[in-house]
Amino acid sequence: MNATAEKFGYPESLVARSEHWLVLVRPAQPTLGSLVLVCTEPVQRFGEIGAAAGADLPGIVARIEQALAASFAPDKLNYLMLMMVDPDVHFHVLPRYETSRMFEGGEFDDAGWPGPPDITRKLALSDTQHQALTARLKERFEALP
Repeated sequence: MNATAEKFGYPESLVARSEHWLVLVRPAQPTLGSLVLVCTEPVQRFGEIGAAAGADLPGIVARIEQALAASFAPDKLNYLMLMMVDPDVHFHVLPRYETSRMFEGGEFDDAGWPGPPDITRKLALSDTQHQALTARLKERFEALP
């Protein structure tokens, strides 16, 4: 597996996969339910992904949107492709919330709403809450058709 996937906790953080993409729960959560979508091909430029990975992308994005909608009903989703530190092709998927969300006994807000997300921000999730988040998202993906 590529270094970017491993940095974001693969395989423990894996909640879904397709033929060419991995969906991982971000270890640091800027907003509740933040994910990383990592291409499994050995490429470091978006324009270098193969045709099959490109064709696979809309399907996995649709599954991400369905799983997050079922989990937390975000008001918006932001997809960021930065690749400044982690060079393998990947997107940060950040659910955005106009109002706070309750999860596992905690209340989590989106401090940047409605402005741009701050991916350096880290919600104060306990290890137990983070494990529950991973489990919930995995369940939601598995329940999709």
